[in-house]
Amino acid sequence: MIYKLESKKDFEVVVKEFEEAAKRHKFGVLANHNVKETLNSKGVEFAPECRIVEICNPHQAKKVLEANLDISTALPCRVAIYKDKGKVTLSMIKPTALLSMFPNPELKNTAEEVEKEIMEIMKEAA
Repeated sequence: MIYKLESKKDFEVVVKEFEEAAKRHKFGVLANHNVKETLNSKGVEFAPECRIVEICNPHQAKKVLEANLDISTALPCRVAIYKDKGKVTLSMIKPTALLSMFPNPELKNTAEEVEKEIMEIMKEAA
């Protein structure tokens, strides 16, 4: 259900290279949420570096949304990049796992394609 990779690169380098790789793979970067900064700004002390990067391939999104608009609750795809105990990790919920919750078995190949692409993006960044 979860796919993870570790990187020996600097945290900020991984975030930057993830966004660049996403664009090369024709995924738009919709948002980059700085979890540490957001929580701290709300008075909640949170020390670990953690970003949630939202990405989307518009052609694939159109395909799944035309099949079932409820799938919009699972979009866009999110990849967490965080630093824990000195290690930088990239992590995502597999699109195949997310789409399996919907009654649209015809989207299995689409989910597999998206999953493969995001795994490649993560590998390039790591």
